[in-house]
Amino acid sequence: MSKFIQLNKRTGETKSHLNQARKQGRIPAVLYGIGKDTLSVEVNEKEMLDILKKNPRAILQGKTSDEKVVPIVVQNIQREIMSGKLMHIDFHHVNMTQIMDSKVTIHFAGEAIGLKSGGVLKVEIYEVEVRCMPGDLPTSMEVDISGLDAGDQLLVSDLIFQDGIEVLTDPTTVMIQIKTVHEEIEESA
Repeated sequence: MSKFIQLNKRTGETKSHLNQARKQGRIPAVLYGIGKDTLSVEVNEKEMLDILKKNPRAILQGKTSDEKVVPIVVQNIQREIMSGKLMHIDFHHVNMTQIMDSKVTIHFAGEAIGLKSGGVLKVEIYEVEVRCMPGDLPTSMEVDISGLDAGDQLLVSDLIFQDGIEVLTDPTTVMIQIKTVHEEIEESA
């Protein structure tokens, strides 16, 4: 929760103002939350892309125009369809004293032994939903898959999180599996 992002008050609301801001590297955004006033703001595109690349689910320190610092998370991102360019961002206030739901990205590390014997790696999901206090929210989780052989799979229930983190994703959900070539051919047919 150490990353600061400047939330500047938005000066114009017309389509031409918003397009001009985007051309200058300022992305229109909104900040809202239960019991909080909704603020129309804009953020620096380069800073935002850097944050999204490192940890899109991070709890950020949003610094408003009146110099208040508030904990926020990215709730929604709108992108241009063809280019993927940022068009608008929704930020949500985070109450650091209340439990929240979020997602944790799973990074698979190592090379499964099943791949060396002709297996095919199939990743089903890259993130799981969790419930915890905002201060306990992990940025991501690394899972070693080097012990997986052909025919093996890794379930959500195989993940081990620290105390205080409740996994909301169905524990029987398959995250990753090593299929044999025969299984892969049958599935595609």
